[in-house]
Amino acid sequence: MRKEVEKPEDLNQEELALFALDMFHRIIVHYTQWFGEVWHQFGSKEALNIMKTAKANSYSIQMNRLAKVLGFEMVNGIPKPLLEMSREELINLINNLGVNWLADDGVWFQAVESHRDMYDAKRCNDSCWTRFSPFEVWSIKQFLGLPEKAGLEGLKRALRFRMYARVNVQSIIDETPGTVVFQMNDCRVQSARTRRGLEDYPCKSAGLVEYRLFGESIDPRIKTECIACPPDPHPKEWHCAWRFTLKED
Repeated sequence: MRKEVEKPEDLNQEELALFALDMFHRIIVHYTQWFGEVWHQFGSKEALNIMKTAKANSYSIQMNRLAKVLGFEMVNGIPKPLLEMSREELINLINNLGVNWLADDGVWFQAVESHRDMYDAKRCNDSCWTRFSPFEVWSIKQFLGLPEKAGLEGLKRALRFRMYARVNVQSIIDETPGTVVFQMNDCRVQSARTRRGLEDYPCKSAGLVEYRLFGESIDPRIKTECIACPPDPHPKEWHCAWRFTLKED
């Protein structure tokens, strides 16, 4: 930054734009730090209950203020420019949001790996899933209006609304009346490694956390079994597969 800059008003047009983007980033990080600390202080269930209130209030305050500043309308709590997009444009948007989410996950992994090592990156990744998987279930349940015990039908619906579902090819098989098998038929990360002539990334340790907590968060009666996940050998038809069984009360 130029030495003569003493306050934001001293910035030029480009620098002001960059400063605004940096402030957006600070808001995101601060929001996340609040959630992490509330989770630490009160546990996951209470943290998610509190987030429901915080999310509603934060969204309303921030979007209405941005609408005034940037000059767009809000219709039923939704920015009008989104409502004016075609269905194809909106689907393209959510697909690219999924890709951005996955890219961001990879950026963090590589950043930890470059500053520390592979062991620490995997450790952080696995621990991150202990919070993100239950949170994603909570978010999907709120969006779809799923009950506390959503059962296997709720699980199947929720799996289709995951971030991963926008970037990977997956299938869901009704194995028995009380058992569902989920297959990740084309994993964007693993397929990229295959194209580069690399072995599968050993993601089983993260998957064991991710899928178990996803199933339990949908319905505490659901038990999860890993059929295979790298570094396990697997057929060409899928990279990993998981069996979800509903244990009746």
